[in-house]
Amino acid sequence: MRAVRVHEFGGPSVLRVEEVPEVVAGPGQVVVGLEVADVILLHALLRGGWGREYFPLTLPYVPGQGGAGRVISVGEGVDPSWLGRRVASRNSVTGAYAEQAVFPVEGIVEVPDGLSSAEAAAMVHDGVTALLILRRVRVEKGAWVLVAAATGGAGSLLVQLLRAAGARVVGAARGSRKLELARELGAEVVVDYSLPGWQDQVRSVTGGVGLAFDGAGGVLGQETFGVVAEGGRFVTYGSSDGLADIDPEEAARRRVRVDNVLADGAPEVGVVTELLAEALGLVVRGRIRPVISATYPLEEAEKAHRSLEERATLGKSLLVV
Repeated sequence: MRAVRVHEFGGPSVLRVEEVPEVVAGPGQVVVGLEVADVILLHALLRGGWGREYFPLTLPYVPGQGGAGRVISVGEGVDPSWLGRRVASRNSVTGAYAEQAVFPVEGIVEVPDGLSSAEAAAMVHDGVTALLILRRVRVEKGAWVLVAAATGGAGSLLVQLLRAAGARVVGAARGSRKLELARELGAEVVVDYSLPGWQDQVRSVTGGVGLAFDGAGGVLGQETFGVVAEGGRFVTYGSSDGLADIDPEEAARRRVRVDNVLADGAPEVGVVTELLAEALGLVVRGRIRPVISATYPLEEAEKAHRSLEERATLGKSLLVV
């Protein structure tokens, strides 16, 4: 079978498509013939050597954890009725940039009729993340909420979910294309965070938001924290520019609760499965939609990573296997 493998940490060019042995399901596992694999910025960061203290990787490895396709074989102890069913998961134990991947059976979710494999794959990380984050907060109707990186995979879903919950959403993004998309998804106010004074724009409209979501980390995360009103809440889940370094003394002085989602580590498989099923259901019912703007064949994984690193991707990137 074909798979993308990384033999050394480095730039996007280290992603190479190779012929590798077909994978085999162990006890409690299934093999999925992948149709679409999810691509997120974390994959590019890990490929470059970032975060090995949190995500230990042994070279060579196949990137990716999630995607959608059909179950083609099952291991010992797995109900054979899974065979042939279309499923999605983000818990691959062999890597998902490949024609086949192994998943624990407790981590797979059947894809509802009417949903494409691309839509399902787009939910395995970002749909789960958006719903997981919203479980941690209380969204008040009519309250101003800021979403920074509002047109990323998770951010674009957060904008839709917050608007549906009755919040007044400020979408922060970079460039006119992304601002237009944020407005289309339901942001009442949009601001370009690459321009000086964007924080003042937010304050002038909202007086300071009671709740802010940071999907980038780094400097943008710090700036996003700065527009949270006294007594508000700041939720950070992004690491594309490094983790948001928030001064705990300032947070205490302003009585802002800082919630670093990444500090909790990966959620348990059962939680992920529950949230993924919920996310797929919301899409099939038309409550939310993933913004899929870029699809690449397996051989162009390098292009997918370059686009993410250059912040050129609008919404989701996927690999079509």
